[in-house]
Amino acid sequence: MEEDEVRTGEPGDPGEESFADLLERNFVAPVRYEPGQKVTARVIKATPEWIFLDLGRKGEGVLAAKELLDDAGNLPLREGDPLSAYFVSSGGSEMLFTTRVGGGSAGAAQLEEAARSGIPVDGFVVKEIKGGYEVRLAGGARAFCPFSQMGLPRSKGPEEPLGKHSAFRITQYGERGRNIVVSSRVLFEEEEQRKREESMATLSEGMVVRGKVTSVRDFGAFVDIGPIEGLLPVSEIGWDRIENAGDALAVGQEVDVAITRLDWAKKRFTFSLKKTLADPWETAGERFPAGSRHFGKVVRITVFGAFVSLGGGMDGLLHISKLGGGKRIRSVAEAVRVGQEVEVKVDSVDPAQRRIALSLAGKDAPESGAEEPEDYRKYLEPPSPPPTLGALGEALRAKLASKGRK
Repeated sequence: MEEDEVRTGEPGDPGEESFADLLERNFVAPVRYEPGQKVTARVIKATPEWIFLDLGRKGEGVLAAKELLDDAGNLPLREGDPLSAYFVSSGGSEMLFTTRVGGGSAGAAQLEEAARSGIPVDGFVVKEIKGGYEVRLAGGARAFCPFSQMGLPRSKGPEEPLGKHSAFRITQYGERGRNIVVSSRVLFEEEEQRKREESMATLSEGMVVRGKVTSVRDFGAFVDIGPIEGLLPVSEIGWDRIENAGDALAVGQEVDVAITRLDWAKKRFTFSLKKTLADPWETAGERFPAGSRHFGKVVRITVFGAFVSLGGGMDGLLHISKLGGGKRIRSVAEAVRVGQEVEVKVDSVDPAQRRIALSLAGKDAPESGAEEPEDYRKYLEPPSPPPTLGALGEALRAKLASKGRK
């Protein structure tokens, strides 16, 4: 019997793969984790006692399910969900992970390891003391959390921590556990940083997102859209002229805003509410046709005229030539003042250039028979060219000739 022919997968023989190629493709280098190392893995199975994690290698990670039970005793996880945890130790083909050190069985050795590796610990805020809070850790150990390290500014952390459990990181561990300082703020900051990095791939300028107003200032409002918080300037709240953001927005109010600036390096983000609203200039021709009359308020005065607010974010211009009741005036302030209510007539509207030309109407209009207002357009026309030397010469010769005849 002839020996079976062995196919070696030589170059030029498509469809065949050498044993070395198969070995290299299927070989997974062992992964070594350091205690306290944070990983994000996928949940492959959840039981009432254990959660099994897919670490992308042979072997599995396990985590005690009781760490993640909610107040009702339910596990808010499903197969396929991502989960961030910290490596504790390995045994056989399984590796033990935790989301925090907790439970009464944790001793000084575990707390010391948590301090060294950065694993979060569970703590119960007992009472307020000078400079911060007393926190009871697993195993009965006492720790101190400064006021500045309890949560984040702008109500990102727990608003009232007393009598509540929270996750902390041990920032100082001394005197064999008799001097422990903890912080919950660093964990919030790390979580915000993680969300920020994820949002860099999903957020872009021009997107419209929903957010909540966290504070209101004279110059605008701060809006939290989840992963980031940004400024909504008062000029971007609406098309209407708004002097104080508090007149239009309130803390806790939900708004849809457009992202206008994403500066990840400087952590500066800017939003616009106005860009999510209909542009009033698109219907300006219908709302303010030429010849129509309206009441408005003078909102700004310049050297060439006064701007009158017609409502809905629309301003029109009363040119200085349309003021003064037919008399030439030196200053616009001689005829109108900021805040004055006036009745105006639309002379023309140009939505493309966002311009509305106005003139006074009703009782504010020039009286009948009054002197016609000076045409100010002549000041905008180029001056007449000076006479040429030829014309001057002719004039001199004519004058001399006239003297000679005398």
